[in-house]
Amino acid sequence: MRIDLKSASVRKNIVRSIFFYSALLLYGFIVLYPIFVMILTSLKTVREIAVNPFGFPKDFGISNFASYSKLITRKANYPLYFYNSIFIVLWSIFLIICVSSTASYVLARYKFPFRKAIYLFFVMGLIIPIRLGTISILKIMIALKLNDNLFSIVILSIAVGIPFGVFILNDFIKMIPEELSNAARIDGCSETGIFFRIIFPLLKPAVATVAIVNFIPIWNDFWFPLILLKSPGVKTIPVATAQLFGQYQTDYGLVFAVLTMASLPVIIFYLILSKQFVKGLSAGALKG
Repeated sequence: MRIDLKSASVRKNIVRSIFFYSALLLYGFIVLYPIFVMILTSLKTVREIAVNPFGFPKDFGISNFASYSKLITRKANYPLYFYNSIFIVLWSIFLIICVSSTASYVLARYKFPFRKAIYLFFVMGLIIPIRLGTISILKIMIALKLNDNLFSIVILSIAVGIPFGVFILNDFIKMIPEELSNAARIDGCSETGIFFRIIFPLLKPAVATVAIVNFIPIWNDFWFPLILLKSPGVKTIPVATAQLFGQYQTDYGLVFAVLTMASLPVIIFYLILSKQFVKGLSAGALKG
């Protein structure tokens, strides 16, 4: 009887494993197939895309990379657009982490009047869409002479990213035992030293989560760069890509080449922080 129960348990585990890995393979296919088609399309001519959109190019050679050579050498200056997008993302992520981590530390560790009200004020930023204030934001940027300036997008990105950063980091700081801070105070460490030497290093998983979650919407933002950035030298990748679609003719090979290159920073950024990101999600799940 024991043998039968053991064999039944083994069969049950095998079936469960088969179902689990089959689901993972299906999910991996759903995620990777569009990326594969995007890369494949960028290597084909416009005629090949129209005739055989999902097939392989007829010949593989240097000519297949014509769209990428256009991307680098054409007068539209795409390297500059990539630089602008990277500039906005890096400054935004850096300042979001600086502001949200310090604000979360104060809200989580110190008791003062209206502390909960201030925290709710931050969290409300997750609910209210910033696009509702587009006209007012445009007027403010013009008054501050920041329109047609990359820092106008950086400021908006920080305003959008801080609420999520405070929401995540505040809970993570509360999970850190306060005895660590008290021991540092006894040893003569200042409050600034406690934050940078003890608290912040323990926040790496949460910081990675905040960085990754904010990276994608900032990188893909089309609305505010279209409204606030008018000069050709300050355009971002989403705005520049939209200009590739013509009224009568579109070079889809070039469009997919731009999309392929634009996806690389997102993938690289995620791969760098993926380990800490998974730790952050796991810690949040255990807390819940």
